[in-house]
Amino acid sequence: MKVLITGCKGQVGYCLESLLSKRNDLEVFAYDRDQLDITDSKQVQQVLAELKPNVIVNAAAHTAVDKAESEIDASYAINRDGPYNLAKGAQLLNALLLHISTDYVFDGNKCEPYTENDLPNPKGIYGKSKLAGEQAVISNCSRYVVLRTAWVFGEHGNNFVKTMLHLGKERSELGIIGDQFGGPTYAGDIAHVLVTIMDEFKGVEQSGIYHFSGEPYVSWYQFAKKIFDSAVQTGVIESAPKINEITTEQYPVAAPRPINSRLNCSKIKKEFGVEKSDWLVSLLNIKAYG
Repeated sequence: MKVLITGCKGQVGYCLESLLSKRNDLEVFAYDRDQLDITDSKQVQQVLAELKPNVIVNAAAHTAVDKAESEIDASYAINRDGPYNLAKGAQLLNALLLHISTDYVFDGNKCEPYTENDLPNPKGIYGKSKLAGEQAVISNCSRYVVLRTAWVFGEHGNNFVKTMLHLGKERSELGIIGDQFGGPTYAGDIAHVLVTIMDEFKGVEQSGIYHFSGEPYVSWYQFAKKIFDSAVQTGVIESAPKINEITTEQYPVAAPRPINSRLNCSKIKKEFGVEKSDWLVSLLNIKAYG
């Protein structure tokens, strides 16, 4: 079986390539943007025609949430047009397309965790462009899984854990938002879930949107506290900075964020037997993030 990974230098793409490269039953083709620009429809057609992959995993995305507010064309090109090109190609090959999406497709106004049946209502360009990408996949490919996840972190790439460790070494005091809640999700766990879906996918009847994120649900403030607790215990930093809990209003940014990013993950457990990601376990190896 042939597997094509796009965005292989991103957090999830990197973990996925590392995971699949250990398997002898697969031919893995891992491309980053300099090798495959998914916004270039002709290049996508050419590469897919040459490789003829059985599975395409789209881990490529424009994820700079605040920059997206000013880089609108780039956001839609990568987050909408790229998935459209891959979906059209996957349909021609009858390939399975696994597409990674985000909690930012929701406005965050719901009190309970979001299910796949909840109506999206993105607040910023990033969320709007990612929702457009979901719709492009669903409308143009019959064998697909859209995997929504949240608050991704890992050893590779930029993320909240690395930012906290960096700031913790430089500053004695930090203000962290305490009124936005979600489920931090380890990139390696997302990669494992993608492999499970790839191996267990039974056909069009399992196509659809699925949620996968970590538990326990926390605020960014609570997440930061756990990061520094782990970092001090393992000797990554000598002492934790003082952390002050602040509100969203006290930390103005270009793009609005959902207050509630919690995702209900019961559907993916029912269909694929996938358990929720325990992000606390992933922090035990926090030395790897430094």
